[in-house]
Amino acid sequence: MGSLVGEEPLSLTQELDLIAFGQRLRHLRKQRGLTLSDLGERVSRAPSQLSLLENGKREPKLSLLKSLAAALNVPVEELLRRQAPNRRAQLEMALEEAQRDPLYARLGLARLKVSARVPNDVLEHILGLYGELRSREAKGTATPEEARVANAELRRKQREQGNYFPEIEKAAAEALAAVGYRSGALSQSTVQALVTHFGYTVQTVQDLPRTVRSITDLRNRRIYVKHEQLGMHTPRTILLQTIGHLALGHHKPRDFADFLRQRTEANYFAAAVLVPEAAAVPYLREAKQDRALSVEDLRDVFAVSYEMAAHRFTNLATHFLDLVCHFVRNDAGGIIYKAYENDGIVFPADEQGAIEGQRMCLQWSGRQVFASPDRFSVFYQYSDSPTGTYFCVAHVDPSRERDFAITLGVPYRESRWFRGRETTNRTKSNCPTGDCCRRPPTELTQRWEGYAWPSARANSHVLAALPPGSFPGVDEADVYTFLERHAGG
Repeated sequence: MGSLVGEEPLSLTQELDLIAFGQRLRHLRKQRGLTLSDLGERVSRAPSQLSLLENGKREPKLSLLKSLAAALNVPVEELLRRQAPNRRAQLEMALEEAQRDPLYARLGLARLKVSARVPNDVLEHILGLYGELRSREAKGTATPEEARVANAELRRKQREQGNYFPEIEKAAAEALAAVGYRSGALSQSTVQALVTHFGYTVQTVQDLPRTVRSITDLRNRRIYVKHEQLGMHTPRTILLQTIGHLALGHHKPRDFADFLRQRTEANYFAAAVLVPEAAAVPYLREAKQDRALSVEDLRDVFAVSYEMAAHRFTNLATHFLDLVCHFVRNDAGGIIYKAYENDGIVFPADEQGAIEGQRMCLQWSGRQVFASPDRFSVFYQYSDSPTGTYFCVAHVDPSRERDFAITLGVPYRESRWFRGRETTNRTKSNCPTGDCCRRPPTELTQRWEGYAWPSARANSHVLAALPPGSFPGVDEADVYTFLERHAGG
C-alpha cells in the first residue's frame, strides 16, 4: 500500500501541467533549432524519452528538469509556466485536451496528429466545432433553483432526525471494529487498515486534476489522493469520505439531489470514524456534567479540524446530550456556505427556503469573529435575535483559498453547559427581516447618498451555476486521462 504522505518526485512542480510543460519544452527546443536527438545528447537522454515529455505523457524528475533548463539556457521557472508559449501551442494544447474528451471520442474519428503543415485556421475551425458540440451536449445537473430546493430538503431531513443517522453510525462502528480500533484519535495505520479492509490501496500523487479531491480507480482498486493539510480536506479525511461511499453502497448519482445526499452521507461517515460515537459520547457527557462543553476540546482529543469537530457535535448533541443547536460556515463577507439548525434560529433564506448563498447579519458571531483582535482564537458571544438569545462559539478555520468562520450556537438556557459562557460580548440583531445591518446609519446616508459608485466584485457561489455531469464541477476528461496515465503504476 502506498503511504499517505508520498515522496514528492518533483518539489518544484507540485501543480505541474504536463501538457503545458511539454508544449513549452517543444517550443523552446525548436526556437533554438535543436532536434530531439540534439537535446537528448545535451541532457544524456534518449530522444524517445524527451518525446514522451513533449507529448505530456511523462513527468520529469527534478534533476532532468534542471538539465533541460541548462541545455536550453533558460531558468527552471520558464519551463514551468502554465501559459502556452504562443498561439500555435495554445491551439495544439486545446486540441489535445479536446481529443481526450469522451464526448469527442464518441464521434469515432481517427486521432488527429497535428503537424507543422496544419494551418492555425484549421485548428480554430476544429476547436470551434468541438466547442459547439460541448455546448449542445451540456445539460446542467440542476438549475440553481433546483439545487437550492435540494439543499433545503436535505436540511429539513437533518432537522427532523436531530442530524443523527443511526445507520451511518452503525456502518462506521462496524468498519472500526473490523480493524481493531479501541480508543483515542485515529492513527494513520488505522486509516490504512480501513482502506485495506475495503480491498483498496492508496497512491499519493501530485498531479490530481484540479476539479477533484480524490479519484477512485474501481478497476485496479486504488484511491489516489494528494498530500494537503488545510481545513477538513486532509488526505485522511478524503480517504475516509471515499471509504464512506463504498461502505454505504453508493452508486452513480441519479441527479443533483442524489449527489448531495451521497456527499453528505460520506462526510458523515468520515466524521463518525474520526470521532467515533462510542468514544465521543461518554467524553461529551462528562464535559456537560462538568459544565465544560467545548468544540475545541473535541477537536484536540480526536485530532480533527475545528469544522469537523463542530459538525460532529451537531450529530451527537440532540440525540445524546438533549441539546438543540445550530451550525454555520460563512466567509468574511457573511456569505453562508453551510448551515444547520434545530434550535429555532431563523437564517436568511430565499423563496425556496435555501440558506446557502445568503448573507448573514453583521451582528452575528460568524461576522463578528473576523473583527476580533485575534481572529484565529475562539470567539464567544451572546446574540439577541427576534427568536431569542443564543450563545455562540465561533472560530476561523484557515483555508487555501479563503478563511471561513465556523459557528456553533445554542439557545441561551443551554449556555450553562459550555465553556466561555462568562463572555461579556453581546450584540443585538433584528435580522433576517430587520434592517439592523442592511442600511447604513441615517447620518452616513445623508452625507454620501448620490456620491458613491462602487465597482461590484463578481459573486460566484457554489450554487450559482452547476456544471453538467453526475459529479458537478468534475472534468471527466481530466479524470480519465489521469487514470490512464497511472493505470500501469
